[in-house]
Formats: sequence, structure tokens, C-alpha cells
Amino acid sequence: MDLTRRSATPAFGCACCGGGHGFGRRRLLGQGLGAIAATAALGTALPRRARAQSTLTPDAALQTLLDGNKRFSEHRMTSFDEDLAILKENTVGKQEPYAGILSCADSRVPVELIFDQTIGHLFVTRVAGNTAGTTVTASLEYGAAVLGTKVIMVLGHASCGAVKAAMKGQAVPGQISGLFAALQPAVEAGHGDVETAIKMNARIQARLLTTASPLLGGMVWSGDLKIVAGYYALDTGVVTLLS
Repeated sequence: MDLTRRSATPAFGCACCGGGHGFGRRRLLGQGLGAIAATAALGTALPRRARAQSTLTPDAALQTLLDGNKRFSEHRMTSFDEDLAILKENTVGKQEPYAGILSCADSRVPVELIFDQTIGHLFVTRVAGNTAGTTVTASLEYGAAVLGTKVIMVLGHASCGAVKAAMKGQAVPGQISGLFAALQPAVEAGHGDVETAIKMNARIQARLLTTASPLLGGMVWSGDLKIVAGYYALDTGVVTLLS
């Protein structure tokens, strides 16, 4: 299955044609509070969330991520001090991540490392351009509704090749152009500046997760989940939140 292409869903369109069904914005936003109420009711039918993370608030989960990034950028990581044998043993039959990350597939963005987290802490989805297509959104819904993640960060990064390619709009080999439609709103908002477009894309994809998913939107509305956009600087290693 070509997950990269399916993840390249045009903003507020469906995975197959970009139209107004599936996760279409017009249809889903029209559901309004009714969708949120349905989301609350759905909670009773889902598997019980991981209890180990139930005491974390969304704000505390976000702060834990940022604290880990601070350790990483200051070269004083602690995650490698934990006993990996014990961690593996404890995570064989279950996972209890406290945060979900939608990151670019870029090899220079090793998510667990830059947040100084170890096995079982983060629920990570990665696709070139960190776009919130159907399969990515479904994965993050699973992380939040079933595994109990308290925060989702859409993480853009400096010098993103996918955004650069979308801005150039040139012919590319294979199915790479399938990424471009989902990035187009950010390209237009960037007005020719790559870094502005990268940051705008992270904001747009974070907003899309909230508006195009009644499940995630309902959890945000109820205070059970926080969705934020972030930007990773390759040179300093620092992650900053985008308003």
C-alpha cells in the first residue's frame, strides 16, 4: 500500500478524490456539536485507555515533551540511562504513550531522540511533509482514543524537502507529486518563503486534525487532548511551539 500517497490528501478533502466526502471539511464541520456528542458516546465502545498515563493532563504531557527537547538541545539526555531490557519486557504486551507526534519522514528528525524519550513513550506517525491525510489521522485517533495520548504535536522542521519541492512545482519522478496537493495551502501562505511555508504547514495540519476529525475535535473540546504545531531547528536542535 502506498501510504505516502494516501497521506497526501488535499486539505479538507478525501483520500481518493479530494472531494467533500470522507474527512471533507464542509461535511464534518456541518455536523457541529452533534459530532462532538457522538464522539463522547463513542468513548464507551472503545477499549479502556492505558491507566499508567491517565494522571497526565494535556498541558503536563506537552511540558514533558518540551522538557525532553531542552535536555536534548543542551546535550544532557537521560533516556539512554534507562534499562532497555526492562523497557522491552514491560512493553511487549502493551503500549502506554503519553504523546502523539506527526512528523516529517526526514531522516534528520529522529523524534524520540529530539524529545529525549525512550521505548513506549511516544506514538509517532511520519510522512514526508507531515501532512494529516486519512491514514495518518486514523492512526492519531487510535493513539488518542485507545492508547490515551494527551497531546498531539504536528512537527515541521527547517529545510523540509517536501515543502521545497511543492513550492518549486517541477516535474518529479514516481508518485512524489502526490504529496503536493496537501502542501499547497501552506505554499500559498508562504508567499515564496520556504521557512514561512514550513511553519504554516505545521499550523494548517494541526488545525486539520481538529476540524476534520470529530473524534479528535471532541477530545480537544472536552479538554482531554491538546493539539499543537511545532517547529524543529536542525542547527540548534530546539523545538518551538507555533501559535
